[in-house]
Order: sequence, then C-alpha cells, then structure tokens
Amino acid sequence: MTAAVSTQDARTDWLAVSVVVASGIVAALQVGKAAIAMPLVQAEFGLDLGTLGWLASIFAVLGMVGGIPVGTLAIALGARNVLLLGLLAVAVGAFLGAAAPRFPMLLASRVVEGLGFLLIIIAGPAILQRVASPDRRDLAMAVWSCFMPTGIALAMLAGLWLTDWRMIWQVTGALAVIAIVLTGLTVPKSDGGAAPSWTALAGDAGAVLSTSGPLLLALTFALYALMFFALFSFLPVLLMQRMQVSLATAGLLSALATTGNIAGNLIAGVLLSRGIGRANLIIAASLAMGLCGIGIFLGLLPDIATFLLCVLFAAAGGLIPATLLASAPLAAPATRLMPVVVGLMMQGSNLGQVVGPVAIGGVIEALGWPSAAGLVAAAALLAMLTALGLRGALRGAA
Repeated sequence: MTAAVSTQDARTDWLAVSVVVASGIVAALQVGKAAIAMPLVQAEFGLDLGTLGWLASIFAVLGMVGGIPVGTLAIALGARNVLLLGLLAVAVGAFLGAAAPRFPMLLASRVVEGLGFLLIIIAGPAILQRVASPDRRDLAMAVWSCFMPTGIALAMLAGLWLTDWRMIWQVTGALAVIAIVLTGLTVPKSDGGAAPSWTALAGDAGAVLSTSGPLLLALTFALYALMFFALFSFLPVLLMQRMQVSLATAGLLSALATTGNIAGNLIAGVLLSRGIGRANLIIAASLAMGLCGIGIFLGLLPDIATFLLCVLFAAAGGLIPATLLASAPLAAPATRLMPVVVGLMMQGSNLGQVVGPVAIGGVIEALGWPSAAGLVAAAALLAMLTALGLRGALRGAA
C-alpha cells in the first residue's frame, strides 16, 4: 500500500503526476468525442442540430452549477477517492451510451459522463498539489492544464479512423477503466473519507466566495474560455469558408491549431518556475489573444497568415489556464480549500464556454465575421483588467 506523500521536502512523484494527467485526458476525450461523432449520431437518430447540441453542452451546464459542490466534496471524501469515482462515472456513462438504443438514453448517459468529467478535473489539481514538491508545483499544474487540448485533439484525430460512434464510446469507456486501475496502483492515498457535514461544506464554500482572489481567478477563466471557444467552436467553419478546404482538412487543421494551446500550457510552467509574474503572464497572453483575434476575424490577411494567427492565438491562450490553475493555492483562504477554488474556476470556465459560442455566433449571424473581432478584443481587455486585480489578491505571488 502506498503511503501518503508529504507536501514538504518531498520529491515530486512524477508517476502519479503522469497518471493524474492521463486521467484528465481521458476526461477530455469525453468532450472531444461528442463533436467528432455528431454527424454519425445525427445520421442514426435523425436529429436536428439544436437537439444534437445537447451532447456537448450538457457538460458545460453541469460545470456551471457543480464546480463548488464537487470541490467541497473533494475536501470531505479525499481527492483520490473523488478521482476514482469520476473515472468510474465516465466508464459507466460511456458503456451505457454505447448501448443506447434511443437518443434520450444516450443523453442520460452523457449526464453521467459529465458528472465524472467534473469530478476528475476538480480532483486532479488537488492531488497534484500533494504529490508535487513545492518547487515543481507550477510545472505540474502546467502539465495538468494540457489535458483538455490534448484530449480534444486526440478525439478529433481518432474520429478519422473510428467511423462508428458506438465504437468511439466503447474505446473511451475502456480507457477510463485502465485509468482506474493505474490510479489505484500509483496515486498515493490521502486524508479524507469521513462523512461530509453539510454545515462544514457550506462554510468552506462561503469562505471561498467571500475572498476576492478566487472570484478574480474564476472571472479571468471565464473570459479566457469565452475568447478561446468563440474562435475554436467555429474554427472548422471559418477555415472551410476562408481556405476553401474540406471538412476533414478543416478538422486536421483545427487539431493542429489546438496543439498550440498545449505548447502554451507547458511554456507557462517553465516561465512560472523561473519567477515570471503571474499577472504579467495573463496580461501578455490576453493582449496577444485579443490582437490575434482581430487579425483572424477581420479577414484582411492571406489564408496561411490567418491560420498561423489561429495557432498563435491558441498558444498565447495556453499561458492563461496554466497560470490560473497554478495560482489556485495562492488564492485559497486556506490550503485545504484549494479544491473549492478550482471548482469555482471551473464554473467560470464553463460559463465562458457557454457564453462564448452563443455570443460570437449571434454577432456573426447578424453582422458577419469581422464583427466578432470586437467581442474578442473586449474580452481580452477585461481579462487584462482582472489580471491587474489579481496582483494584490494572490498572497505570496510574484
């Protein structure tokens, strides 16, 4: 049986870090597979796009309302237990979805998967805080922040070879089972497991919500997600219209652009470990996203230059979630409340994921692609302002 790892004077357990990040990637696959499988599901069940959209949006809805409750649950039950529970929910949901004879049952299975996704992405950072040594936590959080773009990119690529959506669901369910086994073998046990007290849970949530740091982190995450998904939700369509490429080519190019986000996540970890100020990173990244967004949506540049701006947009954006996640322990009123802070941040992220595509889609529909540049620029400016507020709110941050 693996003993718990001390948070002080301990070496980083990179095996545990790798397994936790892999679990996050398995969770992100559940997001990416919905987008790539939508045409196949639509063909089988004969659904309109509005109904079909719930396959993806149900995750964001759960994230908007469940982040803080799941964060308090991670404190009460222990982050490792919550991670295992999340992986189990993903596996059960995936296998139920693969066997669903009708769309309502498939949608119900997505609710189970979505709950598992939320449990995993909130438990993951709490575990990394424990298994990473103090001087490697920023880097570990940066590696963790790669899970979403990596999972989505892998799902897009897998869709090129797996032409049966039920097979996609079965594969993701099997990966979740493998992650359960690896987590049980490699991630050290922690405190937790006591019956939760509703009064204590409410007190934990209140302590976080009454502190400016977590609120600013959540707001910044919401603005980042708004900008990122405002572009990437429509990127295949934009590339098809601008570059006159096929859907398959647009999907490949979108996956390639997404990998820029992974590079940004990792670069943020390196810069943070070298003492670069957190607020400065967010300000610089927000400025770059805003300028790239203007260049992309105005459509004044050649096709190749526009695509390269998409890659730069994603790479600059990758600096933000890595920095925000690494800042959660600094913003928490107490170290043990970090899962609640992460839960609040995930609520902000999911709010941006919902608002961004809806807002940008409405603006484009009414005024055309160039009008989207103003919305992205405004979000970037607001993100820069919230980053200025974070300078004083993050205790002990450079």
